[in-house]
Amino acid sequence: MPAPRKYPDELRERAVREVRSTGRPVAHVARDLGIHKEALRSWVRQAEADAGERDDRLTTVELDELKELRKEVAELRRANEILKAASVFFAQEIDRPRTRPSR
Repeated sequence: MPAPRKYPDELRERAVREVRSTGRPVAHVARDLGIHKEALRSWVRQAEADAGERDDRLTTVELDELKELRKEVAELRRANEILKAASVFFAQEIDRPRTRPSR
């Protein structure tokens, strides 16, 4: 479960909208809204990437997809380890000589 966000989504959207629509410096808007300037700068960059205005960052959709794919890869690796261990176990069982019960 992701960590709780320090700032509500509405505040994030409002701050980004204000920076982008007014052209005011990020530091001034951040100070006025009580937000850390680097947090706001990051939000603005992400909004620009989501709008297709930046090529140096992944979009939010791409980041979500990347997170899901990494999770899936981890699950598949765990499954592969389990299957490898099971195949070793069963290979040993097949190679083990069978003894007949004595009467």
